[in-house]
Amino acid sequence: MTALAAEVFAELTTPQERERIDFSLAPLPRASGDPALLRQVWVNLLANAVKFSAKQPRANIAVTARHERDDCIYTVCDNGAGFNMDYARKLFGVFQRLHNDKEFSGTGLGLALVQRIVQRHGGRIWAEGEPGKGAKFYFTLNDIGTSNPA
Repeated sequence: MTALAAEVFAELTTPQERERIDFSLAPLPRASGDPALLRQVWVNLLANAVKFSAKQPRANIAVTARHERDDCIYTVCDNGAGFNMDYARKLFGVFQRLHNDKEFSGTGLGLALVQRIVQRHGGRIWAEGEPGKGAKFYFTLNDIGTSNPA
């Protein structure tokens, strides 16, 4: 998972973008699952972190993980636009957007897709945010018995 997240971040950002982004990546535990789908989770979550922190003079994006009970909780945190927690339930809906298209482009499909992938892997996803102070996206993955650890 560490290599996958690092690879995705490097692919999503240009050298110029990386100069203004403080990206920290903690060692992440391995996970079992479909490598292509897990890659898509990282693509969508990291792309959102980059996009929604783009207006910050100095963006901070951190990827971490922690163990809690029987779960490993992966986290993507940024200091970007954030969101009002009153609307958090809409984040993972298809075509649900909390920011207008003039402010941030997008289709409203990315987080819905992430939720489907995480749920397909027996996990769950949720988020916390505050307008102007960034967002944190958390997800867990359960072992689904595949032989392709990512």
